[in-house]
Amino acid sequence: MRRASLLFALLLVAAPAFAQESSPGGGAGTVKTMQMNFNYVKGFLLKSAEEMPEADYAFKPTPTVRSFGQIVAHVADANNGLCAAVLGEANPSPGVEKSKTAKADPVAALKASYDFCNRAFSIPDADTGAKVKLFGQETTRLGALLAELGHNWEHYGNIVTYLRLKGQVPPSSQSRP
Repeated sequence: MRRASLLFALLLVAAPAFAQESSPGGGAGTVKTMQMNFNYVKGFLLKSAEEMPEADYAFKPTPTVRSFGQIVAHVADANNGLCAAVLGEANPSPGVEKSKTAKADPVAALKASYDFCNRAFSIPDADTGAKVKLFGQETTRLGALLAELGHNWEHYGNIVTYLRLKGQVPPSSQSRP
């Protein structure tokens, strides 16, 4: 988790350095760099959602917080809303958290939301300054993409806690081949 948090912090600090589509040395532009980070957290969240047993989708560490399944569905909802703002399109699937409870449903909704967001993380850097409405306020498409990344990392942090409380090893702590 520390590596993931550090990577996200570095991305936020380094993002302004990638203001052009590509750097003089041929490196990635801002959106491409963010897309790499998005793919990283997306992998962690999808693997977490898939590995948690269905019986634990109703697990809540305390009665006042979301269940594991509600967090997965909430991330899908937020992905759809944030990426819809970036793309200037309607939310393709609102209300996931309120309607999807069995494991298969939130997992499918999360996958679909990431498929939708892949398009948002493919916009040209030149288009990131366009204004969009987000939570009743005006921001840029870049600001909405940053909110999308931050929200995913925030809830991956929640999910790590839930996994550990259930005796599971989070994907970011699993050994890699």
